[in-house]
Amino acid sequence: MKHVYFVAFLWLSIVINGYSQSSTEVFLADLLWENDGLKIGKAKNISNNEGYDNQPSFYDDDRILFSSTRNGQTDIVLYDIKSESKSWLNDTPNGGEYSPLKILGQKNISAIRLDDDGLQRLYRYDFNTGLFKELIPNLKVGYHVWYNDHILVCTVLVEDRMDLVVSNLADKTNYTVQKNVGRSLHRIPETTLISFISKENDTAMVKSMHPISGATENIVTLPGASEDVTWTKNGTLLTAYENNLLGYDFRKNGSWKLLRTFDKLEIPNISRLAMSPDDQKLAFVSTDPVYKIVQKQVDSYNAGNLEAFVNCYAENVVVRNFPSDTLYIGHDKMRKNYGRLSPENKAYDVEVVNRIVIGNQVIDHEKVTGNGKITMQVALYEVKDRISSMTFIFDQETKSKPESVVEKQLKAYNARDIDAFMATYSQDIKLYNFPRDLTTNGPEAMRKGYAEFFKSAPDLHCEIKNRMVIDNKVIDHEEVTANGNTFNAVAIYEVENGKIAKVTFLR
Repeated sequence: MKHVYFVAFLWLSIVINGYSQSSTEVFLADLLWENDGLKIGKAKNISNNEGYDNQPSFYDDDRILFSSTRNGQTDIVLYDIKSESKSWLNDTPNGGEYSPLKILGQKNISAIRLDDDGLQRLYRYDFNTGLFKELIPNLKVGYHVWYNDHILVCTVLVEDRMDLVVSNLADKTNYTVQKNVGRSLHRIPETTLISFISKENDTAMVKSMHPISGATENIVTLPGASEDVTWTKNGTLLTAYENNLLGYDFRKNGSWKLLRTFDKLEIPNISRLAMSPDDQKLAFVSTDPVYKIVQKQVDSYNAGNLEAFVNCYAENVVVRNFPSDTLYIGHDKMRKNYGRLSPENKAYDVEVVNRIVIGNQVIDHEKVTGNGKITMQVALYEVKDRISSMTFIFDQETKSKPESVVEKQLKAYNARDIDAFMATYSQDIKLYNFPRDLTTNGPEAMRKGYAEFFKSAPDLHCEIKNRMVIDNKVIDHEEVTANGNTFNAVAIYEVENGKIAKVTFLR
């Protein structure tokens, strides 16, 4: 990645549902209250389930509700913290349950049910039997919170937005407080207020609202692309941004403070926060790490499960030969290409012998066994909720040993020896950002940039964290220190006639 271092550094109908369910997990972390403030402990995966696990809420201090998918159906799970066990509270076919909450003053649960025919309503579920009854007719409720035992505050899907609606079950009335709001609704502890997310003016603002008077007030703007909040009893508002948890003191009106950063490789994107009633535990959701999504498609392929394999990919997935030769696009072509994949007809087994993960990209060095032979290949995966692109590098079984010249350029780079460094590159050297964005063309431009960089970074050092070698290519996961900062990226070196002819960077 060395060339970059001299440059500066539901919508409800998508999010609530299994309607476009990405693979998510529910985590639980202890809260540590110390003199210098709130600390977030290590997070534990409490769902550990293949597929969609989301929308946690505390039933009480020791039990958590969330939506979870089993056998293609989403139902309500109750997790017991002390016994670390799960139980299913309902089993209702032809639809799924989302956003379960304990009803104030009752043992029973409320949840949104999305039927297979598209009907979406809020229901009450009997805690013991799982039987359900409609609570609010004719409203397409997305999210809800109980204000008392008969008043709810809901977000309701209207056209292409969600509106904030107060529903009174006693007198069967509904009134709209504000249009265009977010999904996160909470009672503010020690007050008579509800918090909600206003999305007016393209800004996500946390507001308070009194459900009886309808009066609203601004609290604080959410950072970045945050959409979820929760509250501690002392008035600390928590939110998440990517793999970070942040806090805001509602009573002191300060600023957002970083409370905890989790390992992005394991917890890449936090959402859906829930606080235990005793303020001792925090539940939250994260999307699956990108390597787990990639591994799932490897396992699905090896199991001969065509549908599971294809569903690991985005609908418009792009499949290429390295670097940018498009082979095909989309699920239909993928199904055609892998059409014979089944437990009976599967001809090959794939074993991942080495793996590099960087950002939303996974690079696998794979051994393919079948038809009496073993071949090696590298697959580069770009991952969002699913795999959006897959790029192959195949072993041509050449006798080239490209790593020796790459090692020479690494040694010269760490010595900041520009002449020795440039001597490892060919006269038509080209540098790219993946897949084929040309950034530097020719040795003169390259020398100028690196010479300036070498002079400006006296602490410059590159360490190879992982390496793959295939055909005439060396793929290095590099960690570079420069001017006190550390950067990570992947460089794919292509060697021709003993010189580095092309470098492609992923970061």
